[in-house]
Amino acid sequence: MTEPRRPEIHVLANGVCVQVAHSSLWRSCGVGVYVRWGSAHESRALNGIGHVLEHMAFKGTHSRDARHINLDAERLGAEVNAHTDKDHTAYHMLGLPEHAPRFVAMLGDIVRHATLPADELERERQVLLHEFTEDEDDPLATAFKLFDRCCFGLHPAAQPVIGTRANIERFTRDELLAHLARGYTGCNVVVAAAGAVDPDAVLRAAEAAFGDMPRGTPNVVEEPAYEGGIRTKAQEGSSQTHLVLGFPLPALRAADAAGQVAAAVLGEGMSSPLLETLRERRGLAYYAACSADVLDMCGQFVIEASTGPQALDELLEATLELLHRHAERIDAVDLERARHQLAVRALRREERPLRVLEDAALEWFALGRVRGSAERAESIGAVSALQVRTAFEHMLAHALALALSGKVARGTRERMRQIGERVLRR
Repeated sequence: MTEPRRPEIHVLANGVCVQVAHSSLWRSCGVGVYVRWGSAHESRALNGIGHVLEHMAFKGTHSRDARHINLDAERLGAEVNAHTDKDHTAYHMLGLPEHAPRFVAMLGDIVRHATLPADELERERQVLLHEFTEDEDDPLATAFKLFDRCCFGLHPAAQPVIGTRANIERFTRDELLAHLARGYTGCNVVVAAAGAVDPDAVLRAAEAAFGDMPRGTPNVVEEPAYEGGIRTKAQEGSSQTHLVLGFPLPALRAADAAGQVAAAVLGEGMSSPLLETLRERRGLAYYAACSADVLDMCGQFVIEASTGPQALDELLEATLELLHRHAERIDAVDLERARHQLAVRALRREERPLRVLEDAALEWFALGRVRGSAERAESIGAVSALQVRTAFEHMLAHALALALSGKVARGTRERMRQIGERVLRR
């Protein structure tokens, strides 16, 4: 597979960015609308409203009811879906390239002309509450929500995308309409298509569907101050303890690849130091992973693992010792492995049209431009062992953020604090 070109970019008069990644190598096409308006843009009183709005956008427009929104897509063999994240909301379709302009029009109808009917809101509210309960019962999801609070305290970046039960129960149609009008504005929207599509036809369709959208002002979130700390939540019925720990990383707007390489060096693959130590050599966990989660306004270096409560102390100490070791020295073989794994991961992402579109949209919001795959690969390849070691040093200069859920006994938080202080301050 040859390298896809950087997307063609056109900015409409009202600030809407139209991106077209043309490639004859994709047999299907993806079309997406990305709005810089997620849970990090919400006040505490409105936390979760973006997720509710995303659900309700499919419940009818001025010209189509909920059934026809799905039927119109499925008659063309297409899939239509959406998701909400901390930094954006995405609406997307996957289908045949010749239908790309129609997909733009369909998504434009959903995003621009949703009626948010009150009777549908009451029905969907129950669905959302079921989703909330399922999320609340998931120990690992609980640990991640606690981890965000450890990292960023009361900043909106720490809020869960799904919101709170009380908010879901009380949001009104008028609040949804106001939230849509406030955030769904031209300079905060990317309309994108990828595949063997006609770029001119996509651009014309985007102009027709989004050209009269109010321009608005950029929905920019101030970078949160990192806090650190330990939070725990015991959950009945859990036999394992779920752990999420980490440190701050530069935000996406910094375009710093060292944290991404550091995460791959430490925990990418079964031969990585994290898996080799925790699972293969010491048998402390079946599941463990490491990632660099980088958003427009903040970044997190994240290690997650699930273990038996009796192994928790040893697992935490072993993990922190690994971090210390990497702040002192980066093994050349591990760095080579990490670079190649990241390169393969990037190639696999390029085989997925919707993934290409979302990555490009988020770069546009964060950087005001879209990097080509060659530039991204060069930024990874240019990260030296010294830069990776320095990234670990910088992380360890901050307080540990640690969240525990599942089977958590009394006194666990104090033991974790003592282990953290002993290992990190030596």
